[in-house]
Amino acid sequence: MVKHRKKHRQKTPTKQGSDETHSQANKIGASTPYDFSGRNLTPYGGLLPVGTMLEKLGFQALVENTMTCARLTRAMSWYQFVLGIVLGMYVGFQRLNQMRFIARDPMLTGILKVKQMPPQSTLWRFMAALHLNVARQILSIQQAMRQRVWEAANVKLETVTIDTDTTVHTLYGKQMGARKSYNPKNRGKLSYQPMLTFVAETREYLWGELRNGDRPTGKQISDHIERAIRALPTMVKRVFARADSGFYCGEAVEAYEAAQCWFVMVARKTSRLVRQLEQAQWKPSPKTDADQECEFLYQPEGWKKPCRFVALRYEKTPEESEEGEAEQYQLFETRPYKYRVFVTNMDDAIHYVAWFYNQRAGAENLIKEANNDAGLAAHPSGRFDVNRNHFQMAMLAYNFNCWLMLFNREPQSDAAELKHTTLATSRLRFLFIAAKLWSHAGSVGIHYSDHYEEKGIFQRLMDRLRRISPGPTAFTPVLSPALK
Repeated sequence: MVKHRKKHRQKTPTKQGSDETHSQANKIGASTPYDFSGRNLTPYGGLLPVGTMLEKLGFQALVENTMTCARLTRAMSWYQFVLGIVLGMYVGFQRLNQMRFIARDPMLTGILKVKQMPPQSTLWRFMAALHLNVARQILSIQQAMRQRVWEAANVKLETVTIDTDTTVHTLYGKQMGARKSYNPKNRGKLSYQPMLTFVAETREYLWGELRNGDRPTGKQISDHIERAIRALPTMVKRVFARADSGFYCGEAVEAYEAAQCWFVMVARKTSRLVRQLEQAQWKPSPKTDADQECEFLYQPEGWKKPCRFVALRYEKTPEESEEGEAEQYQLFETRPYKYRVFVTNMDDAIHYVAWFYNQRAGAENLIKEANNDAGLAAHPSGRFDVNRNHFQMAMLAYNFNCWLMLFNREPQSDAAELKHTTLATSRLRFLFIAAKLWSHAGSVGIHYSDHYEEKGIFQRLMDRLRRISPGPTAFTPVLSPALK
């Protein structure tokens, strides 16, 4: 029997609504009521990972055992003063008079374990009471912290590259040590000329010092290089170094070679070097951006032995030939060429030496980051010793970000793929997080927003930091694989 009817007789069921309740959009306008009754709210919820890292790595005991302070403080201990000022710089407040904006922030005061930060006058009295050796003590603290961070973050770099550079800080007050020296942007104005050394692989600040505006002597350059290399963690076995023409001297070469360091340094223009370049045998340079290249052994006046010099030569355009003052790497203008000359103890090909030095451009970006974001160029006092201590505190705040990002890195083993997150970006992603502190039955906790987009990364970072623990001889690694 054949039935004449539709194959699908049942009607398609209506789509059911979702079980999730959709809230209506917030409507905020001119008549929206507001009040100031909210308590324990903070826009700096990202200070929790910083406080966790410092506590797990024993930062307080390290500071108290290293730094010396003769002044008896009442509002807070001198460790709380140091940590409060450095955390203020990390947050973004580079001046002591700006600390009043976070004086009652519950996250900052909770880490410091005080009810509120003292006023500006008290902070100034504390800074003025610190002696000149505190700057060197802060460098020693950073050296010890770097060793602990590399152990806990499983950083096993046996070969590192250090970049040394100087920067110019124009002064607009009556600071001690100001000099009228090399100042390309503000010619003739008083300035400081600090020296800084960074680790190229991790972007950490390794060593540095605030100096007056005079050009550093060979002895000062040699001492800086020796101390910077000694400040490297113990797992480092091989060191490469790069420096610009401001460090060109025989003492720098001797310091690099005494530390068994491979280096590339820009040569400075001298009449004897110009004659040597004119007599050199040039050949085409297809693997560089130059027209020709050459190399020769040359012993500058006052140096103890000859060194290897490599040079690149560029043909000048007619417009460039008519220009007046030349750049540092343009050694002379009597012939239609401009030059780049390096002194090195590396035996690699000329194109590799030039490529290796060109990677040094990252150091200038790190100095710019420290100047603009960490408050390095903010010299608040007329006294040189106060500015020198403030300089090292600013660089300690800069290193807080570098160390935190080493714990926040992706599981990777190649240091060349390690990406740098600047302090400004870290503040936006991981520091400026709205949070509310709660307290119940003697316990304190933190509520974060469920709309925070980086909560997965934040949770991963906190899990790593809370697993940090000291072992028999070193801190136990909390990441895998090791960064090499």
